[in-house]
Amino acid sequence: MITPVIMAGGSGSRLWPLSRSLYPKQFLALTGKQTMLQETVQRLVELEVACPLVICNEEHRFIVAEQLREINKTGSIILEPVGRNTAPAIALASEVLNNLDQENDPLLLVLAADHVIQDQTAFTYAVNQAIPLAEQGKLVTFGIVPTEAHTGYGYIKRGESVGNSDGYNVNKFVEKPDEQTASHYLESGEYYWNSGIFLFKASRYLQELQKYRPDIFDACKKSLENTTQDNDFIRLDSEAFSVCPDESIDYAVMEKTQDAVVVPLDAGWNDIGAWSALWEVNDKDENGNTTSGDSILQDTSNSLIHGSERLVTTIGLDNIVIVDTKDALLVACKDKVQDVKKIVEKLKKEKRPEFKIHREVYRPWGKYDSIDNGERYQVKRITVKPGEKLSIQMHHHRAEHWVVVSGTAKVTNGDKTFLLTENESTYIPIGVTHALENPGKLPLEMIEVQSGSYLGEDDIVRFEDLYGRA
Repeated sequence: MITPVIMAGGSGSRLWPLSRSLYPKQFLALTGKQTMLQETVQRLVELEVACPLVICNEEHRFIVAEQLREINKTGSIILEPVGRNTAPAIALASEVLNNLDQENDPLLLVLAADHVIQDQTAFTYAVNQAIPLAEQGKLVTFGIVPTEAHTGYGYIKRGESVGNSDGYNVNKFVEKPDEQTASHYLESGEYYWNSGIFLFKASRYLQELQKYRPDIFDACKKSLENTTQDNDFIRLDSEAFSVCPDESIDYAVMEKTQDAVVVPLDAGWNDIGAWSALWEVNDKDENGNTTSGDSILQDTSNSLIHGSERLVTTIGLDNIVIVDTKDALLVACKDKVQDVKKIVEKLKKEKRPEFKIHREVYRPWGKYDSIDNGERYQVKRITVKPGEKLSIQMHHHRAEHWVVVSGTAKVTNGDKTFLLTENESTYIPIGVTHALENPGKLPLEMIEVQSGSYLGEDDIVRFEDLYGRA
């Protein structure tokens, strides 16, 4: 049986301002009602697969767990204390799955959580064609049948066919080409885009990694010697993993092994590496526009308009990208959207929060939206999911006033615990221990007014927390 290994790291900075480091593109619904992570899991329904194993940044653990729960899926989640690229991440998954199922040597289907695949039937067919090759000990990569002379992807040149299968021995991997070279690749019919999708036995990958990059192999093995597990989360030895080299699976293994095989994949694949790519895969109106949210377009063509909560209007535009969020607006020429990353780098250099976090922030218990702020005050709209509870905590620098908008709140305020309902409130002075819980069956909506000399999120002393946060 196949075990899906889903790589859910990365910041997706080229899709800013919608994608941010604490809530990147793989957790967003960009092409439908489900998020990209959820779509990645759901496209496996026609395959015989075990529960997925997801690898993600520790900061994203609750997002992953909640999004799997929403589609009634369970699975283990490996938490990386630091990002070290795909070769170490896949090594961790291989070791974990080998330890769980030592007798059967599981097949790993390695997938990125932020890819679009429009033809699920073609994807399923390609994976089924690759299974016998992987069972023979081959390391299979899926090569995307190119539709244009794209200069933004690496390529794989195929060699001789492997028996009677749809696979080919890999002749070589090549870096992103210039336009002339990419045109030659397209015309030859011998090259595929490098998708970053793989299928192989866990043991074979570990054997080849140990052979070609023993430093990565040893670091990953050591980081798993002292793991801890709570719920579905697998936590590594942070110190051991931090010294692991940063390397991709292509450089570490696939370009060196003698057993690399490529299986063609023609399934409407796109890695959504920029806003222009999202424009390409989404439905368009008669003028070539793709829109999301409330918008009115006049004399506008070939553009992407993504609104959030307010009306977006355009007049006389062509080939433009507009992305409107609660705290940032992007307007760009569609052929310049690769430079969005430069904007993110500037935001990061200036230590502006917009590169990292949205105004609306998700937590394991629900979410909050910072709707207003000024000198010595901040106003938040807080939503607590039924049955969830914020940590028992206190603040050194701020007082809080809570007003219930809808639902029922169970409040601990100092040595008193009581219920609040719609239009009722409580005041929490500086230094007083407090907690908030939703004991009801409906979401709790509440307005929180903070006041004090310092209003940062790090002014929290937690005494007890259901979610294992420090």
